[in-house]
Amino acid sequence: MGEKLSEARIKANKKWDEKNKERKKYIVKRSTAKGFIRDYATDNDLAELLTLISDRHNFLHKKIKDNNK
Repeated sequence: MGEKLSEARIKANKKWDEKNKERKKYIVKRSTAKGFIRDYATDNDLAELLTLISDRHNFLHKKIKDNNK
């Protein structure tokens, strides 16, 4: 990624970022979480994250189930 971006590309990226703030926030947070898990998480961190993931997974499936009633 040593290539420099053109002024047009920088402007287009900024325009997309402004138009898609929530999507941008989602992408950044997802990337941060993946990087933490991949590069820094300890065994204890991973155990806690597995619990959080399971809880979130169950919550989403219950929400979907409730919406289909």
